[in-house]
Amino acid sequence: MADPIAITRSVSIDPSEIEETFVRGAGPGGQNVNKVASAVQLRFDLENSPNIPEPMKRRVAVLAGSRLTKDGVIVIQSNSHRDQPLNRAEALARLVALLREGAFVPKPRIATRPTLASKKRRLDAKTNRSGIKQGRGKPTFED
Repeated sequence: MADPIAITRSVSIDPSEIEETFVRGAGPGGQNVNKVASAVQLRFDLENSPNIPEPMKRRVAVLAGSRLTKDGVIVIQSNSHRDQPLNRAEALARLVALLREGAFVPKPRIATRPTLASKKRRLDAKTNRSGIKQGRGKPTFED
C-alpha cells in the first residue's frame, strides 16, 4: 500500500483517491508527441473524499474554479514535460499546492477607521495632484 500524501499535519489523502489517465499531449516532444501519451490528466474527487474536512472542501472548491467539475471532481492536466513521470509529478504537486492553499483559514478582516493624520495626508496628496493637473492646462495671459 502506498504512503498517504500529506497536505497538512492533520490532513492527508490516500493515493487511491487520485485517478490518473494519460493522453497525447500538446506540449514539447517533437514528432514523438503524436505517438506517445505523455500528458497526464489527474482527477481527485473532492466532494466524496473522506479525509478532507467540510470547511476545507468549500475553500478548495472556490480556489479550484474552472478545474472543478459539477460532480465535485478536480481535474488537473499537465503536459509541459516530454516524459510521463515528470508530468505526473507536476500534476500531483499542483494538486497538493491547491489543497494546501485551501487548508489555510483566512484571518477575518477587522474594519478600522482611518486616523486623522492619514486623512490629512490623503487630502494634501489630492491638493498636490490637483495643482499638477491645473498646470497642464493652457496658459492664461493676464497683463
